[in-house]
Amino acid sequence: MQSVETLNEGLKRAYKLTITAQEIDAKVDSEVKRLAPTIRMPGFRPGKVPANLIRKMHGEALQGQALETAVQESVQQLLNDNQLRPAMQPQVELADGYEPGKDAEVTVNLETLPQVPAPQIDGLKLERLTLEADETQVDAQLQQLASGQKSWTDAGAKKKAASGDQVVIDFVGKVDGVAFEGGTGTDMAVEIGSGSLIPGFEDQLVGVKVGDSKTLNVTFPADYPAENLKGQAATFDVVVKAVKTATEVELNDEFAKNLGLQDLEQLKGLLRDQQTQELNGLTRTHMKRRLLDQLADTHSFEVPPSMVDAEYQNILQQLEHEASHEADPETAKAEIEKDKDDYRKIAERRVRLGLLLSEIGQANGVDVTQQEMQRIMMQAAQQYEPAERERFFQFVQQNPMAAAQLRAPLYEDKVVDFLFSKAEITDRPSTRAEVEADLESEEGHVHGPNCGHDQAHSAAPAKPKKGKKAAASTDAAEAVVADTAPVAADEAAEAVKPKKPKPAKPAKGAVEAEPATPQPAEPVKDGAGKKPAAKKTKKAEA
Repeated sequence: MQSVETLNEGLKRAYKLTITAQEIDAKVDSEVKRLAPTIRMPGFRPGKVPANLIRKMHGEALQGQALETAVQESVQQLLNDNQLRPAMQPQVELADGYEPGKDAEVTVNLETLPQVPAPQIDGLKLERLTLEADETQVDAQLQQLASGQKSWTDAGAKKKAASGDQVVIDFVGKVDGVAFEGGTGTDMAVEIGSGSLIPGFEDQLVGVKVGDSKTLNVTFPADYPAENLKGQAATFDVVVKAVKTATEVELNDEFAKNLGLQDLEQLKGLLRDQQTQELNGLTRTHMKRRLLDQLADTHSFEVPPSMVDAEYQNILQQLEHEASHEADPETAKAEIEKDKDDYRKIAERRVRLGLLLSEIGQANGVDVTQQEMQRIMMQAAQQYEPAERERFFQFVQQNPMAAAQLRAPLYEDKVVDFLFSKAEITDRPSTRAEVEADLESEEGHVHGPNCGHDQAHSAAPAKPKKGKKAAASTDAAEAVVADTAPVAADEAAEAVKPKKPKPAKPAKGAVEAEPATPQPAEPVKDGAGKKPAAKKTKKAEA
């Protein structure tokens, strides 16, 4: 294989490879030897079919496989010989006009990872806001638990329903006088004042009693999950079958025992510990953002445009998904369009911080152990049915990118914890409201997309639920860093087939590099958290 560099500008590189016909033919011979023991042909014993007959029978397939193997190995050799670390999957293309028996010319275009300057991690100074558990909130959580445990007692035929009562109804929903799919139900229990149904539905049940028939007039919200009902005026013909009153649960030791605990104090302690963990997560998120701000302010270097473009597209997709669930999607999308330049700057910052954090981790021996990786895989597998979990494990073990994505959040946390250990940290008492307000004011963190509405396929008069945010990391901060990555010249060359030149398919999301190359980080990303404004907001910062 001969290689000639045709482009060397900034991080961009291009090469022309010439793979001789002799090299390709040698690969064909190798394939023939590999396949010979498995070939069956009348008149020959198994494994004794002459090589020339095998070539004649399977020549085209053998030639294609040999060419593909030669391209893969040549690209890998190019990366190794030139010590190249691709930022994204290299584009590999076979020149037009290739014919079997002739030399093959291949062009390789790629962007390399930059040489990240030695990270400046000495002298970091951070403030940690300390928060105390709020007993008022513990009491509120107890009341919420009690509310969920309350029982209902039939109030009799003469009782008129009031706020806080439960009404059992049959209903038929109609739009323009025609019953719509999913709008009919029987024996549905509605707690008046719970806010669980569409606006106006529960309020019109105040004053009804057993045996009453009533028509409720409502308007579905503009962001209702069912497309055919968004913003539609509708009626619900209801028949009241029962009116029930709540029997409040007394908060005492017996209540705690019904939940499997020893006494009420133990229950309070658990709620207090839960709140403390939540507060610690908030303060960690706050300190982590301050850390990333310092790193961003003190490090500047060129980043691969292809990585920035990929991250920029991820941001836009997330925001456009969020905008589609706004009351006025078109206005929300117009705001996104207006701020596109700012989002590109966010993408560039994320990529730079991702590369920087990866460099810090590699330089200081931060790693995810095999035991930790096994634990991550076990946790991720829980979202699958038991019968599918083995397939999930196999997929992760065979797919380096999938493994890197699973590993990334833990690796991120370990790098950040390392930096915390190096920083001079001072504590300052604060309040939850202050921390949340400070985090809320930083609307630069483009968060994960809304996963949709739980009731998208139901037209019952339920209030649409907000979907959970897609969290990149458990502490709702912003960085996601992959610790190992490497590319793959074999994947890069995979799409190169004889007579069908085709660029290699770029890897999605994270960067790949050859196995022997330390992997670059993924771009720094936001985790779960506040919804990014599709309305007018401050410009986001990663």
